[in-house]
Order: sequence, then structure tokens, then C-alpha cells
Amino acid sequence: MTVKTVHLAVYDTFADWETGHTTAFLTQNGYTVRTVAASLAPVTTMGGVRVQPDLALDDVRPEDSALLILTGASLWDTSDDLAPFARTARSFLDVGVPVAAICGATAGLAREGLLDTRAHTSAVSFYLAATGYKGGDHYRDADAVTDEDGLLITAGPTEPVALAREVFARLGVYEGEKLDAWYRLFHDSDASALEVLES
Repeated sequence: MTVKTVHLAVYDTFADWETGHTTAFLTQNGYTVRTVAASLAPVTTMGGVRVQPDLALDDVRPEDSALLILTGASLWDTSDDLAPFARTARSFLDVGVPVAAICGATAGLAREGLLDTRAHTSAVSFYLAATGYKGGDHYRDADAVTDEDGLLITAGPTEPVALAREVFARLGVYEGEKLDAWYRLFHDSDASALEVLES
């Protein structure tokens, strides 16, 4: 039986605009999105929105998930508070459950050593280089990257639509022409793509 639950990590200073496309269209296509935080206490996003988490991080099990999503947050670069989320990403990858990370979350994964041997991207290469990680040879200058084994998806902070495209491809939400049309509609404002999506 296919797991249809996606876990979205939330924390103070969470960049709320970075996963809107991903979570909205996953939900419209039969997935349930559950928010995960360090505890069950409410968190406040960068946009000032209070989120009541569904689960505490310690209660999340990779086998109950189709995907873990990590967004950017100021805290990735100003403290070690979010390191437990990177460790959770490791536990997902170790058992073959995909992880998607955008913006500052990529630096968190770099610090955890998860980008040392996997193809990845981020804001710019020197942003990740500043973490001291060993994966510089695997950095790709692209809007979003899915690594060779299809488990790790990364994107830069200006690419929430590209992140969503990679997630949809990985989970089989949209494929082929429809995936391309979805991306053209939401990234390029190409109205002609709507006909393909509605066919």
C-alpha cells in the first residue's frame, strides 16, 4: 500500500512561501500533509503566520511517510536549533524515503554531511561552501536537482515552483506532458499549458 502522507517540517522563521505550490497540489492529488515541529508548541513563520504542529519530531517515522519537506528559515544560519531536522532527514534517506530541501535547509543538510556525495543545488555554491561541507564537486548550478538515486531533492530560495516540479515527478503526481505543462503554467505564466492540464 502506497503511503500518502507527506511530512512538512515547521519551525520559527520557517519560509512559508517556499512550499505553497508543493503542499497545495499534493493535497489536491490525494496526499495528506502533516506538519512536524520540535514540539507541539505553535511556531511562527517568517511571514508571521502561527502554525500548530500535527506531530513532534521525535514521533515521526520514515515508514509512515512518502516524503519529508524542509524549508528555509533564518535559524538554519544563526543557530544549531534546526540540526535535529537534518538528522531526521538522514534517517529518512537511510531507509529510502525521499527528502526535499529548499533554501537554508540545504545548508542544514550540508552540515549534516548529506550533500557530500549526492548531486544537489542551493542558492549559490559559496553559500554551501561556507558550511565546510565536502560536497562541492556534486553541486549543480540548476533551479532544482534530484540526486541520482531519486531520494534527495534540493532547490534554491527563488525556486519553489521548480522544487514542486521535482517532488511531483518523484511521487508520480504529474508526469510527462502534464508535469511540463504544470511547470510552464506556474513558472512561466504560459496560459497554453492550462489546456494540457485539463485534458
